[in-house]
Amino acid sequence: MHSIPEKLQNDIEIALKFLRNSGVVGFPTDTLYGIGARSLDPLAVERIYTIKRRSRTLGLPLLLGTFEDMERVAIDIPQVAHNLAAKFWPGPLTLVLKKAKIIPAIVTGGNETVAIRVPNHPVPRALVAALGDPITGTSANKSGHPGAISALEVWNQLGDSVDHIIDGGLCPIGVESTILDLTGKIPRLLRQGSISIEDIQTECDLIIEKDAT
Repeated sequence: MHSIPEKLQNDIEIALKFLRNSGVVGFPTDTLYGIGARSLDPLAVERIYTIKRRSRTLGLPLLLGTFEDMERVAIDIPQVAHNLAAKFWPGPLTLVLKKAKIIPAIVTGGNETVAIRVPNHPVPRALVAALGDPITGTSANKSGHPGAISALEVWNQLGDSVDHIIDGGLCPIGVESTILDLTGKIPRLLRQGSISIEDIQTECDLIIEKDAT
């Protein structure tokens, strides 16, 4: 928290007041701006779907504060998940794992898997640390529209449908995260993002299915 400028710290405190009361906030991450709610609050999570006009069958990714949080939100975690987290977290790699019972069904679209990552940005990690729970980390835009890389772009798309927007300047990467599904025998690429599949294969000596859709 000490690395966060005072203005941002004040913004974080405002955002936390909303998050603790079923609120929804916009915030910067290393990749794109996200729209967040406390993940264990179904009423707040429902608002995310409404604001984004997102199908309830499409799960929402979660942002964690630390590597250790993975053990809280997922079960049957394979060793490859620990290896990838050690190499690429904090950072723009999202891992899909089997969800723990603590995660409400609305978060995962009724599926038994959950997408998680630890972002390389102090703001969402500070929010998670203060809340004591993961927050949703879906992009702060209407479904089907471009992701936002600034607070102004979030406002232009979502306006006052969110309770508060933390203005942390431009996102340093500006490209969505890479998503790997680790629930099968072979890791599967679900989305090519800012980390190339070749880099992942080289770093972790992996075979990865590349039939991303």
